[in-house]
Amino acid sequence: MPIERWNTEQVLALAPDAGSAKGARGVSAATSWSATGIDEDLLWGLCKGSGQHPYRACVDLTGPAYHCSCPSRKFPCKHALGLLLRWSSGEVEVATAPDWAAEWRRARAARAARSVARRAGSAPVDEAAARRRAGQRADRVGAGLAELDRWLLDQVEQGLGEAERAGRAPFETMAARMVDAQAPGVAGTLRRLGDLAGVGSNWADRLLGELALLRLLVAGYSRLGELPEPLAATVRARIGLPVPTEEVLATPPLRDRWQVLGRYDVVDERLTTRRTWLRGATTGRAALLLSYAVPGQAFPADAPPGTVLDADLCWYPGSYPLRALVARRHGPAEPLVAPAGAAPVRDALAAWSAALAADPWCDSLALLLADALPTMDGHLVDRAGDALPLAPGHDEPWWLIAAAGGNPVTVAAEYGPAGLRPLAAWPDGRYVPAPAGSTGARRHPSELPPELLSAALVGTGRRPFAAATIGVGGRGLHLPAGDGAAALLTAVAVAVTYHRAGVLPVTGREPVGPAPEESAPPVPEPAARRLRLLLRDGGVPGGAETAQLLLGEWLRLVADRGHRVPAEALPALLEAGRRRTALRPALASAAGRRGGWLAGLHPDWRYLLGEETADPRPDDWTTGTPGARLAHLLAVRRADPAAGRELLAASYDDEAPAERARFVEALGTGLSLADEPLLERALDDRRKEVRLAAARQLAALPGSALGARMAERARRCVRLERPAPTESGPATTGDGPAGPGGGDAPADRELIVVTPPAEYDPFLLRDGVPPTPPRGVGAGAWLLEEIVARTPLDTWSRLLGRPAAAVLALDVADDWATVLHRGMARAAVAQRDPEWVTALADLWSRPVNRDLDPADERLAAQLHEALSPVELARYTARSLRRDPARAVRLLELNPGPWPAELGAAVLAAISALAEDRYAWQFNEVCRLAAAALPVGAAEEVAELARRLETRNSTNRQTATVARLAATLTFRHQMHEELR
Repeated sequence: MPIERWNTEQVLALAPDAGSAKGARGVSAATSWSATGIDEDLLWGLCKGSGQHPYRACVDLTGPAYHCSCPSRKFPCKHALGLLLRWSSGEVEVATAPDWAAEWRRARAARAARSVARRAGSAPVDEAAARRRAGQRADRVGAGLAELDRWLLDQVEQGLGEAERAGRAPFETMAARMVDAQAPGVAGTLRRLGDLAGVGSNWADRLLGELALLRLLVAGYSRLGELPEPLAATVRARIGLPVPTEEVLATPPLRDRWQVLGRYDVVDERLTTRRTWLRGATTGRAALLLSYAVPGQAFPADAPPGTVLDADLCWYPGSYPLRALVARRHGPAEPLVAPAGAAPVRDALAAWSAALAADPWCDSLALLLADALPTMDGHLVDRAGDALPLAPGHDEPWWLIAAAGGNPVTVAAEYGPAGLRPLAAWPDGRYVPAPAGSTGARRHPSELPPELLSAALVGTGRRPFAAATIGVGGRGLHLPAGDGAAALLTAVAVAVTYHRAGVLPVTGREPVGPAPEESAPPVPEPAARRLRLLLRDGGVPGGAETAQLLLGEWLRLVADRGHRVPAEALPALLEAGRRRTALRPALASAAGRRGGWLAGLHPDWRYLLGEETADPRPDDWTTGTPGARLAHLLAVRRADPAAGRELLAASYDDEAPAERARFVEALGTGLSLADEPLLERALDDRRKEVRLAAARQLAALPGSALGARMAERARRCVRLERPAPTESGPATTGDGPAGPGGGDAPADRELIVVTPPAEYDPFLLRDGVPPTPPRGVGAGAWLLEEIVARTPLDTWSRLLGRPAAAVLALDVADDWATVLHRGMARAAVAQRDPEWVTALADLWSRPVNRDLDPADERLAAQLHEALSPVELARYTARSLRRDPARAVRLLELNPGPWPAELGAAVLAAISALAEDRYAWQFNEVCRLAAAALPVGAAEEVAELARRLETRNSTNRQTATVARLAATLTFRHQMHEELR
């Protein structure tokens, strides 16, 4: 039987210690394995070790059980765990097991068979003893349920207010008593009810209804011999009396093409229960498959959701049988493209009512709804306008809203008293499962009449209760005669069942409107699976931190290739973009038009509306989102700058201030002197952000009037002279802050002399210079830096008669060098002059500038970002050889993939740093290399990991390098899937 693939967390949970987990990641790269394969439930592989022969590792996934030829005493060893990690990431192909692995499997099977034979032959079956044990169990169950009956009556007689104060302790005590009485089903119910006492809205309504149904079950067991056999079987099953699998499989099977609608897991401390819902394509019959697994054990992949099974099913006995077993399969599973048997809401509710009529304890049923649409208030509505509420925790189905896009879809859901729990949907013939987990506000509908609830809260000991006619669902309901706690619980059981079985659809709910049509194709299915790994914690070598880095790369690849992400992944991606602004530009392009549509429905995701979209259209300028309008303007500017300028000029006065600022920034695309009149107009705007945006554009525009004005101001502040020698040396003003590049100059050298502005010129405000300096900065220094930052850089070459590097080499009098050079650096960042950017980056990278303040560190980073990729890579490679600490910061600025020179320097640095176990830069360099090193370097990195492992296999650097190799392999596959 095939086994469902585990995730990374399940694998690492098996590690005996943290060292084994790290070692497993280290040997999980493809380069560590000469051969791997999976043969049904047997996973095997040959892992390269320090010796001549590889280690033989294999895992029996049904156990799981492990075997490895390595000398490790840990169980499982890192090689078995590394093999499991490769399998969990989908990198192990189906292959026949070699003889050594098959022999290990046969030996295990033989030992298991001998153990079964010993147990079977140890004692013959004593039917009389078996009957005696069954009778004893029946007596224990009866006695326990009789005690439970008295306890239930006490709860209502004393009042549920007492239960609220006592909390869950009394329920736990009674549950333990039911375990002793061999009624595990009742014990589980009591533990669940203990969590309800005093918790959440309508807790008393929920608790009283469940207590009444529990007492109804007790009453059914006391009259078990009088009940029809199907109903008696239901009572026994609810109490927890087991039915042997052999007896179930001996019942008549039913063959059909079983549609696997969906599944979900219920996790507690010791056991995970998987609920899988099926529906017969021909018979329409529902079936529930239950499977269980302890921590570290995998579920069998016998009924994959979204498939059709041609199989025979056998049901456990009951008045409305739902739980079933697969008795025989008649072929492999096939994709389920269009489920058969979908029905409108009213017909689906009729099936639910029929289930409750046969089994009043039925708590859920799978429904297949036709042409369903989600609403923004937590409902699913069909074409007739009938709606059903979504269950608490599932009433914000953003995955379904995104996948459906406002179009009617078939939805599979589990329905119960609290509402619908969506399992899956089929938009455009694709199977889209509901994500694991839940979100949303907790709520629960009221099911009981006020007179019953108030009597139970106070207690029948204080407020006597007599059965009468009560109102349920707008109608009068006659109750059986009686009084006291027993009559109240009977009335509640009748009212709850009546209310649940007679529920009607909700009306007046408006579905979500349709999403706009897409123009970009979706990513290929392998890339979609890769995205699910990136979004799932632990699904990537290197863990969640590396996954975040690779997610940005994946989105950029999708945007560059003109694809769009799967619609159902949009909610998770929009959440990621909300937390990480660096993802937003690529996400806006890869999300398609549905991404913007979805962002408009959720207040936390509306940031995307302001990002530039991927496929601008002409009508976006009048009807699109801010991001779509910006994208359209940029597209027009790229094609015809004059047309884009006229487009903006025509609507400039009508734009919102925030949009005017962004549109003025957009003029930077195709900027020319023809744009100057519009930008000068923007300098007179009432909003500060618009004026500053216009000033930035004009400062970067060669030949602009603003540049000329600033150049004239700068020339009045800076001059070149040969100072006369004095005994005391040059005087200092003390106004300029001290910094690198300044100080006294020899008397025989030319010197830059600075005369800062004496006062603030009001006309500077229009040109973008704020009137107030930052705290701690002198007014003269502030004005000088702001003027220089807006001055065309060629002004200095003409004024001082030198190229950029020679200008920066001149001495500056009176410690004004830092202010002057900082202003020039800001101008270089804005004007992107290659000569000045390179020269200033050299200046800021000198060792004397090592201890820059935070503002200068940011300016240095901006200078490096203004370098061409080739120059930036050159600076970084040089820093790696002489100053790794600074190189780490530079590496963060280098967009990947890195060029060959930088990649070689990084690999050399990693190899050198790996020899120093105390080098803190090692992990940082490897972390950055994982997302930016060329993917072709995977083999070279893996070889380095093997060399390190030969020297010291337990060294943490070894595991880090091996993890880097695994990440590069992962990235290589990611690139190939998007070609």
